[in-house]
Amino acid sequence: MEFPKTLIKRNGYIERIKPFMRKNIAKVLTGQRRVGKSFLLYQLMEQLLVEEPDANIIYINFEDFAFSHIQTAEDMHVYIMSKVRKEKYNYIFIDEIQEIVNFERVVRSLLLNENNDVYITGSNAKMLSGELATYLSGRYIEFPVYSLSYLEFLDFHKLENNNESLYLYSRYGGLPYLVNLPLKDETVNEYLKSVYSTIVFRDVVSRYNLRNSSFLEKLIQFLSENIGNLFSAKNISDYLKSQHSTISVNQIQNYTEYLNNAFLIHRVRRYDLIGKRLFEIGEKYYFENMGLRNIVIGYRITDRAKILENLVYSHLLYRGYDIKIGYYGDKEIDFIGEKDNEKVYIQVALKIDNEVTAEREFGNLLKIQDNYPKIVVTEDAFIGNSYEGIRHQSIGDFLSNF
Repeated sequence: MEFPKTLIKRNGYIERIKPFMRKNIAKVLTGQRRVGKSFLLYQLMEQLLVEEPDANIIYINFEDFAFSHIQTAEDMHVYIMSKVRKEKYNYIFIDEIQEIVNFERVVRSLLLNENNDVYITGSNAKMLSGELATYLSGRYIEFPVYSLSYLEFLDFHKLENNNESLYLYSRYGGLPYLVNLPLKDETVNEYLKSVYSTIVFRDVVSRYNLRNSSFLEKLIQFLSENIGNLFSAKNISDYLKSQHSTISVNQIQNYTEYLNNAFLIHRVRRYDLIGKRLFEIGEKYYFENMGLRNIVIGYRITDRAKILENLVYSHLLYRGYDIKIGYYGDKEIDFIGEKDNEKVYIQVALKIDNEVTAEREFGNLLKIQDNYPKIVVTEDAFIGNSYEGIRHQSIGDFLSNF
């Protein structure tokens, strides 16, 4: 089997998947289109062939015309079973499986044979809800795949860790294919526009049969301009009414959910640190990829604070944290990250250039009386390593070392 010539390793993901290889449990890789799910499958297949040169690998890619004859779940099952060998392990890789209706029944059937080692990818967050969760209860594990982290971006592009590289990362984002292109506006933007259009029109408009695509575009623009701001479907609906355009609250909520399902954006809920409960209303949205966000409204120097906040969020996501916005009384904590029974609290600020600003930015974290790490991340070089026990990191240091 031939693999792409440019196959740069993303070993962090492979190390997470390794313990489940050759186990009778479905490995489900989910994430936005073009974040590198297919290349991770190639990397896994390549590794299998090194360890087991005669491995029986069965591969289907529903974006490849070579597999266009597979139109139904029944077609997929027949094709796979024609390749299965009963006397040995069968390594089954299915890319963009959500294109097939009732695919979850096929996966369930494949897992009935303990010699089947199944790997699937999908570009829709809902593929792990509903029937798939029912059919595969306890028989799958999800591996979210994200755009390149900052360190991966440096590795892919052979760049030094400096302000210029950080600027390129914040401007163009971390889609892996950019390694094949010169990092210039005229080239990168054309590619990003293509990816953006595919996500919006294939994974949202077409999938959900939306009739009001013009409003969808306006909603994406609104979200692009309001990174880190509380989102209210009712406020948007009221504003549109004042502009003689009627969009219901439910419709706004649905459209936002569709964008979230396509991984273009990520929803972050608010958490009451005193009452230890999630708020029912009011959330924030961050973009999966800053390059795609910048395609919508352009890269604006006045948006540096929003971009900074989104970069911190994306890094926490990449590191595997479950993320919430914290509230301690009337004090807001930008991010609470939880992973493996550990927590981290993070505030994000553009600059801290005097003592008054420092007291304001660090003060919210000082309210929290526990022993978990607390960090303030800023764009500028820091005024000190800590402030009353709270760490202070520049964005470059945070993305490189946290």
